[in-house]
Amino acid sequence: MKIMSYAGITKSNFLLVHPDLPALSFCRSHLSPSSILMVTSNCEKRFRLITRFQYSVAARTSASSVDASVSKPYTGRLGGKQRSSTSLYSRPSLIEMKNERIANRAKVYDFLRGIGIVPDELDGLELPVTIEVMRERVDFLHNLGLTIEDINNYPLVLGCSVKKNMIPVLDYLGKLGVRKSTFTGFLRRYPQVLHASVVVDLAPVVKYLQGLDIKPNDIPRVLERYPEVLGFKLEGTMSTSVAYLVGIGVARREIGGVLTRYPEIVGMRVGRVIKPFVEYLESLGIPRLAIAKLIEQRPHILGFGLEERVKPNVDTLVEFNVRKEALPLVVAQYPEIIGIDLKPKLLGQQSLLNSLTELSLEDFGSVVEKMPQVVSVTNNAILKHVGFLKDCGFSLQQVTKIVVGCPQVLALNIDIMKLSFDFFQREMKRPLDDLIAFPAFFTYGLQSTIKPRHKMIVKKGLKCSLSWLLNCSDEKFEERMNYDTIDMEEMEMVPSFDMNTLMVRSDDSSSEYEEDSDDEYL
Repeated sequence: MKIMSYAGITKSNFLLVHPDLPALSFCRSHLSPSSILMVTSNCEKRFRLITRFQYSVAARTSASSVDASVSKPYTGRLGGKQRSSTSLYSRPSLIEMKNERIANRAKVYDFLRGIGIVPDELDGLELPVTIEVMRERVDFLHNLGLTIEDINNYPLVLGCSVKKNMIPVLDYLGKLGVRKSTFTGFLRRYPQVLHASVVVDLAPVVKYLQGLDIKPNDIPRVLERYPEVLGFKLEGTMSTSVAYLVGIGVARREIGGVLTRYPEIVGMRVGRVIKPFVEYLESLGIPRLAIAKLIEQRPHILGFGLEERVKPNVDTLVEFNVRKEALPLVVAQYPEIIGIDLKPKLLGQQSLLNSLTELSLEDFGSVVEKMPQVVSVTNNAILKHVGFLKDCGFSLQQVTKIVVGCPQVLALNIDIMKLSFDFFQREMKRPLDDLIAFPAFFTYGLQSTIKPRHKMIVKKGLKCSLSWLLNCSDEKFEERMNYDTIDMEEMEMVPSFDMNTLMVRSDDSSSEYEEDSDDEYL
């Protein structure tokens, strides 16, 4: 009976087994010398074969063996005792590294507190491990004009690397044409730009703005005025606001100019800001196409807060005796009147005019209807013009009629008014009552209109009112010169402002967006 032992090398898909020499034998050996040599030779061949396979397997599994040796240190026994691990990544080293990081961060926090920066919001943000690097960032921001207060307003800026973040972004802005003198204000308004990637975040926005017909030379001014535009998504608010404006009638060719003058539009939500504003003006009686024209001319009116400013100002106008049916003309003539702090201005102008003339509350409402800009005329200008009219020989009551009939006389160039009045007296030789009946005389050009027309009627021997003489176009006046008699109906004064002038639109500006699509902006 023999007990045989086997040795094997295992791999994932095979098992190599070979028999060893007999370990124990319970029978007597009967081997001859030659047989012993034969057995020994066979054993050597088998061991060489095994060794060859062992090296082959070891070579193919060297990488995994190294990993295993790191993760599972040698556990062989020597003298009955287990050997301890010698790995560099053992638990004590990790703890030491963690403690070192905590200590370094505490030093950086102490440095920031020492210069007045509150680091509470920096927890969880990757920061420099040394005070020297953090000092470099703070000094760089100081050189850009930012103060400790500015940094405290947005402490996350300290997470930006000078070389990797700040310098590339500022270099890109400089190449676009953004003036270095504006960097301080730029970063105060939008410090988040320092986190941006030039290629991924900034360049696509600039390309999109150029695609909206904003001229390359105007891009820097747009960014300086509204740096927050660099943080908007192209497929979001920017595209929908532009599409809505075109949809209500803003000419496509005017979009570039509109956004250049008031780039804040691209950040406005259509459903919350632009659409309610447009619909409210429509409810006052202003046609949508006229609103579109107003936006083309004065895009900043979209920034007037609807609830906090526009609606209260409209109520104030009514309170000061502006008729509701006149509100559309008032707003269309001077849109700024719904965006300013209106009530104190109206109170001040009303009080001043009451002290200089016999203006009633109703008369003041009429003045505002005819010239809403009166709320912005300076007190000094009003005093000078009222004084000029009194010097011309008009009584207090007559001055009141002139101001109510043509409030523009309170804001005209007073030197030109003097020249026109001198011509009225010396050459035209008309009574003052004619000026009281038609105070708009002062609004016409002396050399371009008054003198040539007066010369023509004198030559023709006509007697007419100032209204018939002046209140028409040159073409219409040429027709009147062929009349045998003067048509009294043509002497009626026409409104000083015509809403239809805002609704003229050429064919090439027609919208390709349907108005019925407003629901998508809700």
